[in-house]
Amino acid sequence: MTTQATPRERLLEAAGELFHRDGVNVGVDALCKAAGVSKKSMYQLFRSKDELIAESLANLGPRYQRALEPGAEDGGTPRERILAVFERQDRLLAGDDFLGCPLVSTAIELKNPEHPGSVVARHLKQRLTDFFEAELDAAGVADPEYLAVQLTMVFDGASARAVVRAQALGGVGVAMAASLLDAAGVRAEELASQAG
Repeated sequence: MTTQATPRERLLEAAGELFHRDGVNVGVDALCKAAGVSKKSMYQLFRSKDELIAESLANLGPRYQRALEPGAEDGGTPRERILAVFERQDRLLAGDDFLGCPLVSTAIELKNPEHPGSVVARHLKQRLTDFFEAELDAAGVADPEYLAVQLTMVFDGASARAVVRAQALGGVGVAMAASLLDAAGVRAEELASQAG
């Protein structure tokens, strides 16, 4: 966080870090102290802690997604682009500081699907499923929506396993995603050319 960050930016950064590391039950005093902002200022900037939870997740979510999803300029086949997400996840999970998917973690903690933070988490998580679906549609899969949900479940399951077991996946998530793609006929170029 830069010293020139506004109080709002400092609160969003501190909240994103603390909520992800310590959970959404972190107190307002701790949040304000970490951000270097008074409680009065916090409540002038955000109507409630619930709003801060949602806004901090909305601030953190896109950065997390950019770390996972290849951009349009990255090219590649739909299969390569989908597997790139799982390869990037594998690298993130191998790091000592990985605490799980911030979207899933927040939604699990909040438990209330109508909480503003849960709504943001659901929206951002849907973006990953939408990414998979668009790539599967481009690959000509018969039911891209269904397979995109399956791939999202593999992604979330891999993330949860890595956190619970406190160990890297070692390519298991990538292999599972590849198996789903193989079963749907979204094969690697070399396999497709050998079969033809």
